[in-house]
Amino acid sequence: MNLENKIIDCKAIAADLENKLLIDVQNLKAQGIHPTFATILVGENPASMIYVKNKQKKAAALGITNNLYHLSADTTENELLDLIISLNNNPQIHGMIVQLPLPKHIDVGKVINTISPYKDIDGLHPINIGYLATQNADGFVPCTPLGCLHIIKTVMGDITGKTAVVVGRSNLVGLPAAQLLLNNNATVSIAHSKTVNLIEVCRSADILVSAVGRANFIGGAHIKQGATVIDVGINKITVDGVAKVVGDVNMESALPVAGAITPVPKGVGLLTIMFLMSNVVKAAAQG
Repeated sequence: MNLENKIIDCKAIAADLENKLLIDVQNLKAQGIHPTFATILVGENPASMIYVKNKQKKAAALGITNNLYHLSADTTENELLDLIISLNNNPQIHGMIVQLPLPKHIDVGKVINTISPYKDIDGLHPINIGYLATQNADGFVPCTPLGCLHIIKTVMGDITGKTAVVVGRSNLVGLPAAQLLLNNNATVSIAHSKTVNLIEVCRSADILVSAVGRANFIGGAHIKQGATVIDVGINKITVDGVAKVVGDVNMESALPVAGAITPVPKGVGLLTIMFLMSNVVKAAAQG
C-alpha cells in the first residue's frame, strides 16, 4: 500500500464544509440576516496577527462580515471589558472572538466570562462548556475539537463503541475533544504528562488524538495497527538550519502503523477555521 494514501485530505474535507456554509450564508441573507462577528486583537503578537488575517480572509470568501477591533498593547483590562460589553449589547454582532494570548496585565478568565455565551463562538465560556458536558446542542463548542470530530467521522463514519485516547487536557482542545468523542458514544481516555505507561494507553486506541504541543512526541510505538490518528500539534523546529512546522506525531514512524493520519501543516487547522465560521453562522441563525 502507498503510505501517502493514509494521509487524510483535510483540504478536501474543509472545501466540502465551505461549500455547505456558502449555502447557509446565502439562506440567512435571503432572510435579511447578515452573519457578522467581531474580532478583538490586543497588541502586536505576530502569530495572532496572522491568525486574525486568515480568519478575515475566510470570512470574506464566505460572505461573512468580520469587524476587527485592534487595540494597543497598553489597553487596560477595564477598557477591554467595556468594549466586550458594548459588543454583547450590539444586535448587529452575532459572535465575538478575543484573540489569545492577551497581555499579561489582563485577566483572561475575566475576559472570557464577560463575553456573552450566546456570542462566544470560541466556545470557552463556562456556560458553553456546561452545554457540551450535558450534551446540549444549543451551545458553542471550541472549533479545533469540532474539526477533529468532523475529520474522524468523515474517515470512520459511526464511532459508537470505538476506543479513543486524547493526549492533552487543555480547556481549548483536549477536554472538549474528549467530551465530543464521548457524546458520540466512543469509549474515551484522557492521557497527559502524568499518565503511567503512556505508550500502552495510546496503543489501545482505535482513535488517537494528540494535542500536547511537543514536536514528534507520538511515534509508531504509540499507535495501534490501523488506528485513526489526529495530530493537533503545530510545533516550529529547526532542521539543518531550516525552520519547519511539524506536528506532535512523528509522521515517518507513524505512517506504516496508522490506518489514517492528519498532516501538519494543512491538517486540523483547516477545519478549525471552517468551524469558527460555522459557529458564526449558528450564532446568526439563533439571533
